[in-house]
Amino acid sequence: MDLEPRSGRLAAWGNALLAGLVSPDDAVLAVVGEDAVHRVEGLPGEPGPVGLTLALGRLRALGVTGLRVALPVPGHPLGLSGPPEFNKRALEAEEAVICHGGGGLGLVPEVDEAGPAGDVHVEVVWHVLPVREAPPADVPSLGEAERELAEALREATEVLTRLDVAGSGPVAEAAIEAYRARAERGAEVLAPGYPARAVRVLELARRVGLLVSLASSNGHGGAVSAAEMVARGEALRPVERVARRARVAAYNSVVEERERGVR
Repeated sequence: MDLEPRSGRLAAWGNALLAGLVSPDDAVLAVVGEDAVHRVEGLPGEPGPVGLTLALGRLRALGVTGLRVALPVPGHPLGLSGPPEFNKRALEAEEAVICHGGGGLGLVPEVDEAGPAGDVHVEVVWHVLPVREAPPADVPSLGEAERELAEALREATEVLTRLDVAGSGPVAEAAIEAYRARAERGAEVLAPGYPARAVRVLELARRVGLLVSLASSNGHGGAVSAAEMVARGEALRPVERVARRARVAAYNSVVEERERGVR
């Protein structure tokens, strides 16, 4: 599980920009992150790909008032609302951004990586496609997500203990160090304008996701046979599902609260 999906960055900082809480330059810098460049292709009224700054301005002009995240996987179309063509593209990417308002638009990233390890050049093209304006699939409230995560964290710890995955060894240590470094680098878990509960839920979801990632990695812990790896994956699948649902709830909370008038 990617601890910080590109769709999450685009939705969070795009929402902050749409609310007038950050400048276009700051929003784009945060969205692009360590990538080389992001472009947007297929925007209504634009004949070709455009930069992210222009694209966000165009979306606002089209009437977009908020951005939601979808993190679907096969068998779980989390955050999607159709149509089938958009769902298919989002499932292939395992993420997407869905516009609230603006006539039904969604964005799916296509990531191109080139270069040797340690010096990878990453370019992202966001493809704009029609979406059905309907409630997103299987997205919980922040309160539901927080309760589910607390239980998921206990379950993940129990599963790791039972399967003798101690979280030790070079793979685990490197993952934990990378997570800590990222947390120290970016004190802001979400963009300005998000409620404190959303920040708390997203941080906990990332911790649960890290545990799942460590348990799914080969090369450490006691469960090393193919059968044991399958058992490990099956045991942790419900935990991973809860963490994804919680992340979507956190990223989407600004739009959901605005719809309910809780601002």
